[in-house]
Amino acid sequence: MALLTVAAPARAEFTEKRSRFIGYISPAADEAAAQAFLQEIRSRHRDATHNCYAWQTGEGGECQRSSDDGEPSGTAGRPILEVIRGAGLERVVIVVTRYFGGVLLGTGGLVRAYTQAAQQAVAAAQLVTLEPARLLALSLAYADWPRLEPLLPAWGCQVEDVRYTDKVDVRLLVPLAEAAALPQRLADALGRPVQPVWLAELAEQAQLARPLPK
Repeated sequence: MALLTVAAPARAEFTEKRSRFIGYISPAADEAAAQAFLQEIRSRHRDATHNCYAWQTGEGGECQRSSDDGEPSGTAGRPILEVIRGAGLERVVIVVTRYFGGVLLGTGGLVRAYTQAAQQAVAAAQLVTLEPARLLALSLAYADWPRLEPLLPAWGCQVEDVRYTDKVDVRLLVPLAEAAALPQRLADALGRPVQPVWLAELAEQAQLARPLPK
């Protein structure tokens, strides 16, 4: 089953009553990756008043953590986590850095500010779906590749690598649901049987990332 995450780290920033809020988002396949990103942001903003965060990692978002980092209970970490859940994101971490500007926002104002910072970070990121896939290796004659390449997007395949030697060596990511039909499609396209070499079968071994339009 496909899951929704972000392709790469992104950030967004705004000021609310002189307090500076910076929202950071990053993919995080597991809790260790989320912790590493958190430490990176903390190191970058050692002088910040707060570095509040939330993450949802693992299969099916099974690992969830959040922290108010000194803000009143429930005003920062939980709102950030709710943004992650509301966006349907998995394997992701959001850190919101705050530099206090001298004006108190109140609990309601803090919830709104941390929610806004997390939402803006999500909006700044490139969202992608990750689908279970198999990795396929093909060795083709030079004449075969121009015939085959234009057909691949319609089959849901993604070209991972192409190397030109005395032949064309191609690696493709093939959606798991399309893998069984691919050998026949290759044979029909090239006019002869093709024996693909499958390099990975399980979702943990290969995943196909599809960017979503912004």
